[in-house]
Amino acid sequence: MRPHVPRARRALLTTPIVVIVLPLVLYYVLRAQGAPAWQALLLSSLPPVAHSVTAAVRDHRVGYIDLLVIGLLVISAATSLVSGDPRVLLLKDAALPAALGLGMGATLWTARPFAFQFGHQFRSGAAAERAERYWRESSAFRQALRSLTLLWAAAELLDALLSTTEALLLPVDAVPLLGRVQSLAVVGAVAVLSIRRSRRFRDRHGIPLFGFREPAEAEIRDRAPDPV
Repeated sequence: MRPHVPRARRALLTTPIVVIVLPLVLYYVLRAQGAPAWQALLLSSLPPVAHSVTAAVRDHRVGYIDLLVIGLLVISAATSLVSGDPRVLLLKDAALPAALGLGMGATLWTARPFAFQFGHQFRSGAAAERAERYWRESSAFRQALRSLTLLWAAAELLDALLSTTEALLLPVDAVPLLGRVQSLAVVGAVAVLSIRRSRRFRDRHGIPLFGFREPAEAEIRDRAPDPV
């Protein structure tokens, strides 16, 4: 198994804690201690930024999401400091899923869509080679991953739209908790749909979409990819 595969799986557990749980707890602790809303929002945004910087230093590269998190915080923090309006920082949380959704959708016009790239993180060397072969030879495999990419992009854009509405209309202190619950609900719904689609695809074609479970050698021999 490639070294980055266990790391990617660990990230699925640690990232939500650093990016979602810790900022939420920090925000309400600071508010309970009397910190202004804009200050609490700014300070509670630091754990995700620290996480992105740590990942960039560890991997010796800066990813798209890392740059996005850091850039949005810098821009919104500067604007909020000038205006004193905490809603500017709340809109940062809406801008992140918007940018992610647009970025995911843009991969539909690249060599490999986002869903393929996501699954690639969890494939061993042999599974990665098979996935590349399936991509070249199976139109059903390509269509399934493009369809999932479109689903995920639409979900992120929906999350962004709802978050923008909440940031502009709801009481400031209600938005962080409501926004996190909403985002988790959207991600959870997409995850369930993705798992169901992946299972149906595997049952029909004998091919795993994401590489969590590799097909047996007998399956590989007996169920060749669909022709182009």
